Amino acid sequence: MTTLIEGEDRYFVRRMREADLPAVRAIETVSFSNPWSDNTFRGEIQNISISSPMVVVRKPGNPLAPDGACAGGRVVADGEVVAYIVYWQIRDDVQINNVAVHPDHRGLGLGEAMMRYAIAKVRAAGASFVTLEVRQSNTAAVTLYKKLGFEILGTRKNYYTKPDEDAHVMGLVLDQ
Repeated sequence: MTTLIEGEDRYFVRRMREADLPAVRAIETVSFSNPWSDNTFRGEIQNISISSPMVVVRKPGNPLAPDGACAGGRVVADGEVVAYIVYWQIRDDVQINNVAVHPDHRGLGLGEAMMRYAIAKVRAAGASFVTLEVRQSNTAAVTLYKKLGFEILGTRKNYYTKPDEDAHVMGLVLDQ
């Protein structure tokens, strides 16, 4: 277990487990119009040679807010999976496949922290280039990726469905 944000002890990151799938699937369903299936996530968990499915978990015993409730007034259960990232590393190339934060936990910096965590991990493992696709209309994600140093490399026409939309292909060259 690794603390996700320096100086912040409420959240940690660890490898996704099969027991996490109900929570991961719930986040996936509220985050994407064409969500991944449990079998897709299960395949990522099992593909230990290249896949890194990671979850962000709220540590037990630390309230999210002073009254123990998050923005929506919902009490957060100890040990709850609140976000995840799935990426592949094949030698020095990395593909970020899926990133999501539960809506009740957005705006806390978890998405950025997950991305920084993944980038640091793959850099330490010798990666030199990271790519991802993002809906062109997802301005919050595009803005975050640009903040992290990603650049738009091109477009994948009709990459997304429900609704049909082009994707930006974004890339980041890692300094070693």
